[in-house]
Amino acid sequence: MLKLGYSPCPNDTFIFHGLASGNVNWPGGLDILLADVEALNTMAAEEALDVVKVSVAAAATILDKYVLLRAGGAMGYGVGPIVVGIQEQDMTALDGKTVAIPGRNTTANLLFGLCCKEKGISVTLKEMVFDEVMPAVKSGEVAAGVVIHEGRFTFEAMGLHRMMDLGQWWEEHTGLPIPLGAIAVRRSLGPEVAAQMNEAIRQSLLAARKNPEGCKAYIKEHAQEMDDAVIEEHIRTFVTDYSLDVGEGGMKAVERLLSEAGFSDGEAFVAL
Repeated sequence: MLKLGYSPCPNDTFIFHGLASGNVNWPGGLDILLADVEALNTMAAEEALDVVKVSVAAAATILDKYVLLRAGGAMGYGVGPIVVGIQEQDMTALDGKTVAIPGRNTTANLLFGLCCKEKGISVTLKEMVFDEVMPAVKSGEVAAGVVIHEGRFTFEAMGLHRMMDLGQWWEEHTGLPIPLGAIAVRRSLGPEVAAQMNEAIRQSLLAARKNPEGCKAYIKEHAQEMDDAVIEEHIRTFVTDYSLDVGEGGMKAVERLLSEAGFSDGEAFVAL
């Protein structure tokens, strides 16, 4: 039985509902764990899971043991993390301040660091679980926060202001879609199992698209934000055609981000 880990966010529970419910069969069954993205990154680094959703930035440190699948990830245009603050101001105002991040190994933190470097600013980072970031900004505990997941759609309701769209910055910087997360499979399982898992995830996503009502209860059971409109917007934003197959453009985007993160050797994606 393979150990599979992904986040409780609506895009992941939408994609994986078919496999979790058994509607899409996996021979031998799956031992499924749902956890925060940074916790998943840590478990991947410890080789605790056979198949795991990871931040693309974190993938740079595990590609000796894992290979990335072409299906199941989060990638696209206009989907990147944002920097929010209590005031409407430019990011340069954060120089010398403390900023909350949703984990040091997240793609969000890598993008934030690259953007800070380009702008010539230095900040102190404070790691938090992603749903603690906006309350910390609101309370004044930190000067700003890097927001991911459904926070992209709810920050204004908390009275916060967008200081920078890191996805937009990446797109202008590279001309490529922003690769947020990917599914990694242990290399020791072999290319055949990796290819089979890739196809199983594709079928799980296709089943969810065919019958979105069928996975709604599973999604709401695990979602941080229970508002139906926010959940639907989350899925529309983060589940894209790249989630079915990253394609050549998507692989190029991942390779560029991995290069920025310090990985430059070897094949990142499974050969299909």
